[in-house]
Formats: sequence, structure tokens, C-alpha cells
Amino acid sequence: MIWIIGGTSESRRLIDRIKDLDSYIVTVATESGGEFIENLKFYTGRMDYAGMLEFVSKNCISLIVDLSHPYAKVVTENAKKVAEEKNIGYIRYARKKVVSNSKGIYLKNYEEAYDYIAKINGTVFFTTGSKNIGDFEKVRGENRFIYRILPALESIKICRKHDIKLKDIIAVLGPFSVEYNKTMFKEYGVDYVVMKDSGEEGGTLDKIRACEELGIIPIIIGREMEGGFHSLDSIEKIIRRHV
Repeated sequence: MIWIIGGTSESRRLIDRIKDLDSYIVTVATESGGEFIENLKFYTGRMDYAGMLEFVSKNCISLIVDLSHPYAKVVTENAKKVAEEKNIGYIRYARKKVVSNSKGIYLKNYEEAYDYIAKINGTVFFTTGSKNIGDFEKVRGENRFIYRILPALESIKICRKHDIKLKDIIAVLGPFSVEYNKTMFKEYGVDYVVMKDSGEEGGTLDKIRACEELGIIPIIIGREMEGGFHSLDSIEKIIRRHV
């Protein structure tokens, strides 16, 4: 059995390509991640290392195909360790990093982002999801922070946990075009937009372009270079050979 770690747009496209096969199972961390999978063979829920080991044994997994989000580092690290422990195959889909001539602020990681954002003034629009809201709120000061999140109960609960005002929560599902981003940024009088380098697939370039056209400063939280396959064609071929 092949285990596909999903939750990204690429994983949905891959599943659509191999829907004629029946020797795979898909996992997603949240219910919102599974909403777009038109397949009965998927499991919803977060797994730690021990949970992954149990999952692999229970489902007789012989190959792990990791298409988790590029910022889900713990998931990828644990999946690699499990593959090594169980002596099974592991392949990773790696999104390319964004290449842009933007005059934006490119930071190495979240730690650098917290330090930088603590020193700025104005209205800051976050497109980084709900996971790190608590840490951003620690450095908010007198600024206005606006959070664009998924319209999922889990995300709303995180916002309420940290007492985010309703007027500062935008719960909406992407992807977002340049024009859509511009309309939203302009409506809220944004000075900065904080984003992850989620690659072109994650809409990073469209956010940067929207900022450039409006004279807004983009703050891009970077990530380390990651080895793996950049092509779904290559991964599909490996899966079909493995079956």
C-alpha cells in the first residue's frame, strides 16, 4: 500500500491522476484538508512519530509519498524517520522557492519575522494561516494586525483563543488572484503583508505583485532549500512502477 501525505493542491492533483489505482491511502491533517479529496480512501487527523509508525504497520505501507506543505517541517522529518525505521521507500514533492525582484523584506524564518515585525508600525495583513497567530500577537504592540485564515472551525477557534477582534478576521478560501488580493489589501488600508514562501502554487507571487502595484511592503517568511521532486509527472511514474 502507498501512503500519500496530502493537504496541498499538488496532492489533490496527484490523486486525480492516479484515481484508476486502488493501492494507496491518503492522509490529511484537518477536515478542511480532506474536503476537496473525492476519494474514500483517506484518513483525517494529525499524527506524531509514534502515530505514523502505527499507521504504516497497520496499513502495510511500502512507499511514503510526501506532499505535505513546505512549512510542515515536523511532518516531513517524521515521515523520513518512519521510512528509515521501517525500511520502506520515501519520496518528497518539493515546491520551488519564489524568485522575485520584489523590494520586499525576505526573512529566513519565523523567528526573524517576529523580531522584524516587532519594530514596524502600521496595519499588517497576515496571510500565513492561523497556526502562529499567538506568536504574532505577542509583538503586535499598538499596530493593527489582520489575519486572513481558512473558513474552518479550527482556525476560528485559534483566533478566538487569542482574542482577535471579529473585524480583524477574514475567513475565506483561496486561491486569490492579484486583483482579489489588491481589492482586499486596499480595503483594509494595509501597510505590510506577511506571507510564507509557499511557491507559485501557494499564491506567493500573486500576493507580491498585488503589494507592488499598491506600494505595500511584502514581508516574506523564507524556508530552507529542500531536496525532492519538482514534477508530479515524475512522482506519478514512480507510483505506477511501484504498484
